[in-house]
Amino acid sequence: MKTPVRILIAEDQGMLLGALAALLDLEPDMQVVAKASNGKEALEMVYSLSPDIVLTDIEMPVMTGLELAQHIHKSGDGCRVIILTTFARAGYLRRAMDCGVKGYLLKDGPSDDLANAIRRVMQGRKIIAPELIVDAWEEADPLSDKERKALKLAADGKQTEQIANDMHLSPGTVRNYLSSASSKLNATNRIEAARIARQKGWL
Repeated sequence: MKTPVRILIAEDQGMLLGALAALLDLEPDMQVVAKASNGKEALEMVYSLSPDIVLTDIEMPVMTGLELAQHIHKSGDGCRVIILTTFARAGYLRRAMDCGVKGYLLKDGPSDDLANAIRRVMQGRKIIAPELIVDAWEEADPLSDKERKALKLAADGKQTEQIANDMHLSPGTVRNYLSSASSKLNATNRIEAARIARQKGWL
């Protein structure tokens, strides 16, 4: 008998996490080997369990799904990441592809699509929700990684000095990053810039 696909699910909503695990365990060729409620927990499980597939949400506490995907991609251990999210944002899709993600699906899609997508990803294909494909390449993300991180910390309510400490930079450099990000997004201040970036899936 063929070995089942070993799946790790990362999702911070407990009810949905349980439902997804139950759904996939019904598939004869799949086995859910672990469940995590945030990206950091999931990453530790990836290193200890070496699953075939990581099915993850994007917005989670401690570590996001995109950060999780980036760590897995850099490790090069062959684990394939599929994003399952409510966010139909082109910016998120572009960043996910940059992080080596093999699938990007929306939570409101049919349940059969998820199992089929996992099978196709295991065959070496990339699976993307069709409604996102056209939008994703219409507008490129203008932010650098440093600008994005500074904006994210500002959106979390941190002041310039706190951001500087977190990023190991001088306050002046942080102000430059925030000013540059606001300028690129045609925003009047850092909070508006963060809001615009988040709407587009760039944050």
